[in-house]
Amino acid sequence: MILNVTSAEYKGGYQVFLTFNNGDSILIDLKGSIFNDDRKIFIPLKDMEYFKTFKIKLNTITWENEADFAPEFLIELGKQQMLNKLNYA
Repeated sequence: MILNVTSAEYKGGYQVFLTFNNGDSILIDLKGSIFNDDRKIFIPLKDMEYFKTFKIKLNTITWENEADFAPEFLIELGKQQMLNKLNYA
């Protein structure tokens, strides 16, 4: 099955609640991914107002400048962040 983002809801800061076509739903924080990446395409995403403008296009969240993250990356990032929270709780 090809993994697709089916819904995305902004949750504050750089957090997005995503639902995938495999039934998984997860809250992800993209701040680290955006601010630790020096590629020019991610510079506009550092502006929170611009960050909020994501849309679902094809199978993932994208921005007007065509920045995006693979759905496989998003789901794995969310799972890792959830595990980190459990380990520090």
